[in-house]
Amino acid sequence: MERRKQKKSKKPLIIAIGGFVLVAGLAGGYFVYSNWQATQETKQAEKAANAFLTHLSKQEFDKIPASLSAASIKENGYDDSKLIDKYQAIFTGIQAQGIKRKNVQVKKEKEGQFSFTYNLEMTTPLGNLKDLSYKTTLKKEKDEYKVNWSPSLIFPKMTGQDKVAIGVDAAARGEIIDRNGEGLAVNQAFDQVGIVPGKLGEGEEKTANIKAFSQKFNVPVDEIEQQLKQGWVQPDSFVPIKVSFDPVSDLPQGAASQDKVVRYYPLKEAAAQLIGYVGNVTAEDIEKDSSLSSTGVVGKVGLEQAYDKELRGQDGGSITITDENGQEKHTLQKVEKKDGKNVQLTIDKNAQSQGYGIFANRPGSAVVMDPQQGDLLAAVSSPSFDPNKMANGISQTEYDAYSSNENLPFTARFATGYAPGSTFKTITGGIGLDAGTLKPEEEIAINGLKWQKDASWGDYFVTRVKEASPVNLRTALVNSDNIYFAEQTLRMGEETFRKGLGNFIFGEKLDLAIPMNPAQISNEESFNSEILLADTGYGQGQLLITPIQQATMYTVFQNEGKLVYPKIEQAKETKTKDNVITSNAANTIVTDLLGSVEDADGYVHNMYNPDFSLAAKTGTAEIKDKQDTVGKENSFLLAMDRTNNKFSAMIMVEDSRKNDTATDISKPLIDYLEATYK
Repeated sequence: MERRKQKKSKKPLIIAIGGFVLVAGLAGGYFVYSNWQATQETKQAEKAANAFLTHLSKQEFDKIPASLSAASIKENGYDDSKLIDKYQAIFTGIQAQGIKRKNVQVKKEKEGQFSFTYNLEMTTPLGNLKDLSYKTTLKKEKDEYKVNWSPSLIFPKMTGQDKVAIGVDAAARGEIIDRNGEGLAVNQAFDQVGIVPGKLGEGEEKTANIKAFSQKFNVPVDEIEQQLKQGWVQPDSFVPIKVSFDPVSDLPQGAASQDKVVRYYPLKEAAAQLIGYVGNVTAEDIEKDSSLSSTGVVGKVGLEQAYDKELRGQDGGSITITDENGQEKHTLQKVEKKDGKNVQLTIDKNAQSQGYGIFANRPGSAVVMDPQQGDLLAAVSSPSFDPNKMANGISQTEYDAYSSNENLPFTARFATGYAPGSTFKTITGGIGLDAGTLKPEEEIAINGLKWQKDASWGDYFVTRVKEASPVNLRTALVNSDNIYFAEQTLRMGEETFRKGLGNFIFGEKLDLAIPMNPAQISNEESFNSEILLADTGYGQGQLLITPIQQATMYTVFQNEGKLVYPKIEQAKETKTKDNVITSNAANTIVTDLLGSVEDADGYVHNMYNPDFSLAAKTGTAEIKDKQDTVGKENSFLLAMDRTNNKFSAMIMVEDSRKNDTATDISKPLIDYLEATYK
């Protein structure tokens, strides 16, 4: 009987435990549901906050009221229309760009209400306006959360009908000047021509007046009409159309003019790729550099871009909150004006102009350098474009003419890699002399105009233009003998040749405010054949060297074997590399090159001046897909002052069969340099 009692007493315990599990399950389900509901509420509040900030950052002011509590708008004395106008007037007035949100936080305060805090920053004409801290709440209205709005959400400390005022004291952009203080990029006042719409007349009269303006100032009618359709234009507005660099007179009806200081490039096409140009600041510019102001100009290409921070300066002024009567209440942004700094170049304005003039729109480049100091005296690329049009208004027709030009006027040829052709034989010769494999007086028998090492070369031959035998170093340089230098390169071998080339600047990035790829010996770290080794020795193969890099390498011949690096900024110190080749090798090569000018049958005899000692080397680099076919030839001329070692010039003409050789066109530039740099 005792055993039966014990079994009976366990049943209520089992029932009690089962009941506890049921209660716990219900409580847990309620807890999960409550958490889910809280999460959904938070997501709704965050969605409302982000919608408001997105419209603000995109300056979609007409969409902002939908994110706001209607009651809060009314409580602050506004309606949707007035609120939109307020945002539009303020943010347009201070020319805000790049509005960004930071540190956005949405936290629950109580049922149906969240706190909402965030920071904003933006770019104004005074630069970056940041550290703007905002605080408000989000309240649930019906089934949606809305932002509780007040004027302090425009800018902190704004209340009621406060306004925002801006005053800007524009900084002067620094000028780019040449070695003698002459302007290369200057600030100059010109006539800006435009239209006052209300004075154009109506109907056919208006059409005729727009057409007259179009013809006088070479601006397409559709571009004029597009300018007149801008949202801010009123009948009495002056709508600027174009800066005229020529004096303006006899304006058509409806036209007007006013003085405007603009960026001007006196050399025009002659220095366009080097100096570059400025353009209006864009949103993309601000994205790259938050220190930019939302107005003004920034360097777009060339040295204007490279030295932009020094040249730009900083606009001064202030942005303030005022009451509705204009009394200042709070300063949002205040900046002291700092004018930009001038940048003085090593460039000689006249040498630059003379260098450009020899091309007459032929595609090519001229680099003039002081071989002892490294000063770049000229860096010319042809054909070119007018940077004044790019900076101050270019029509689509004019731009299309540049961009469709097969000779690529926007390309900076002085910084573009080319096979250097026979001018490179000077370097091969110098390395061979130092290696002892090339003996200057040794005469080598070379017969015919083509040669190959042996039958293993198949149908490949090295060719030369002038038949002569025997050949020594001097005759090989004067006659530009490819076969002689191919043989000498094979004689010294790849290891010795590459070691000698390694003393120059191959693979180095030059400390120069001109972007260019490092000079290249070959596509791979070693030559894949004896043919490529031989071709490289006379300046072909896979060599890629810019005209500036060529001019740099050849400084060894005017400096006893020391290489002088180029510089373009006058204030920079001269950098050198000693013992690139020996003084004996350098002097042997450059002395032999005198014969190119002094010998009656020398290739550069047209530049002979009995009162001046000039050493020179011509070069031709042929670009073709297959041997025994006619390819495109690029012509080079290296000219070196041996009277005073004050200048060297590297001149290149593309497609010389069509455009004349560098030697044919260069005499006016060499004459100028001989007369100027004594």
